[in-house]
This record gives sequence, C-alpha cells and structure tokens, in this order.
Amino acid sequence: MKTTTIIAFILVIVGAIVWGLVGIFNFNLVSMIFGAGSEAVVSRIIYSLVGISGLWLIFYSLVYRPFKMVN
Repeated sequence: MKTTTIIAFILVIVGAIVWGLVGIFNFNLVSMIFGAGSEAVVSRIIYSLVGISGLWLIFYSLVYRPFKMVN
C-alpha cells in the first residue's frame, strides 16, 4: 500500500471511532481534546482531513479495486 492510503485508512478509522463515541455516548473526543466551537481551528482541520481521507479511499477503491474477486 502507498503511504497516502495507509494514512487515509488510519484517519478514517479514527473518524469512525469518534463518530461511534458521539453516537453511543454523546461524547466528542476531538472537541474535548482540541476545543469546540468556531474558534477550534485544529478540530476543523482534523475533521477536514478525515473527510478527505474518506474521499481518497473511495477513489482508491474505484481505481485500483483492491477487493476484486479473482477467478
């Protein structure tokens, strides 16, 4: 795997854990660590990186087809 894809995969996993905590416990780990509200630039950067990583993994799976079935 390329380094970019590995980093994207890790960020998507972190994002999934954060959303799981929000959904189950109503606890936002990113906001707790980096602050909440419009002044929390670091939180917005982290959320943006997680979103871009998700888009990258969609692109990667469509172009390179890592899960294709071999006959």
